[in-house]
Amino acid sequence: MAQARHGATQGVDHDGVLRQIAEEAGWSGRYAFLIVISAPISLLGLLMPSVAVLIGAMLLSPLMMPIIGLGFGIATLDFHEIRRAATALLLGAVIAVTLSVVLILLSPVQTITSEIAGRTQPTLFDLLVALLSAIAGGYALIRGRGGTVVGVAIAIALMPPLVVVGFGIATWNWVVFSGALLLFLTNAITIALTAALVARCYGFGSHLSPHHTGLQLVLFAVAIGVLSIPLGAGLRRIAFEAVAQRQVRDALGEDFPAGARLSQVEIDHGVTPVRVRAVMLTPRIEPDADRKLAADLRRRLARPVDVHIDQVRISPETGAVEAAQIARAGNGDALLAARARDRAIADVALIAGVPAPSATVDGAARTIRATAAPLPGLGIAGYRDLERRADAAVPDWHVTLAPPGDVALPDIAIKAGVIDDAALDQAEWVSARLSRTLDVSGGTLRQRTAVAESIAARGGRAAVGSAGGRLRLEWAPAPEVPDVGSSPQTP
Repeated sequence: MAQARHGATQGVDHDGVLRQIAEEAGWSGRYAFLIVISAPISLLGLLMPSVAVLIGAMLLSPLMMPIIGLGFGIATLDFHEIRRAATALLLGAVIAVTLSVVLILLSPVQTITSEIAGRTQPTLFDLLVALLSAIAGGYALIRGRGGTVVGVAIAIALMPPLVVVGFGIATWNWVVFSGALLLFLTNAITIALTAALVARCYGFGSHLSPHHTGLQLVLFAVAIGVLSIPLGAGLRRIAFEAVAQRQVRDALGEDFPAGARLSQVEIDHGVTPVRVRAVMLTPRIEPDADRKLAADLRRRLARPVDVHIDQVRISPETGAVEAAQIARAGNGDALLAARARDRAIADVALIAGVPAPSATVDGAARTIRATAAPLPGLGIAGYRDLERRADAAVPDWHVTLAPPGDVALPDIAIKAGVIDDAALDQAEWVSARLSRTLDVSGGTLRQRTAVAESIAARGGRAAVGSAGGRLRLEWAPAPEVPDVGSSPQTP
């Protein structure tokens, strides 16, 4: 083993590599300039979306050298170098995220594109890519093969996840923020620790004791193990969804007679039990098909399943031809519509900061309803803006986004006998979205009545509450008191 290590270290200019890292891994004007340039390029590539533009941002790769410098600092236990590289990495990340937040807030386009969504659900595969790429990057740096580092930068893509973190902050979307942050941390930590191991294999840190080497190995194993927990869960979820899709189709094919065709299938994995909805074109209606299929799929998937099959009977004489024609036409239209609907639901859920299964859909009315995740400090005006943003993101659908039930109610002000219109609009909106009645309390009876009637006239629910104190809005207790002049609620 010692001979193998000695052979690997031959021809390696250790001092030259460390000098290069010292020059490029720390904070500098060039590094800051590349951060400021690559972050907007990444943002444009994510919003357009354009893979070519994203690759251009990846080629700049300003964050790569501080991360590798951090790894070499860990390999040699050079705490000065660790501090320099970590400071440069942290400052670069803060600048990139801050710049992204500002640009997104100024941008008229704040839609969650496929490139943004693709960086919010990291899996164990992302860790493996970072691990293998870091090995290649460390080898390229040590052996002086700079062209390989460019390919590594494209494979790992450090800047786009950071920009998506900024997108999540700017749009108050926890799902986007947390998923992109996990992806960035996975890449950064894996690159740094893997680069440290590669450096040790090539003789860097040879002055360290076996105890130090053992601590480095433990650090690597613990970090990779901790990262593997959420990433492995994501990979298992994707794998289960792929298996479930195949098993559902197999079960439908086996439980219906020859000549039957599957026209449409939808599987919702995010609920318990797993929900399966399908349309079958069949020459013979199968009684009790839902129960039989549910039992079959429960056995295959080892999970509870809720199944509903819409059976469309076709003529036995022309069954084969008719089924093929309907299946071809129906599958194309139905699957395209289903995919468009699923994309719309996913976009709304990401903006609302909630899992996609929590959104409800009315296909006939083209309506998607969801309740936004609680966002500290965000008031009713912010949640209304979130609803408008979600509605704009899915132009073929009408989005109704309810705020959390504990959202702060607006203050009601009456100046010169005129009620604050903005407060009335907010009160109507929150009452309608939560389907709850507001009590108008305090002030004079005339003021309470005027405010309640104004809210009801706008489409909300309001009632005259008790006297005493300043004029204010409160949620009516259950059971609700009768509405004052309330008009039908518009969802």
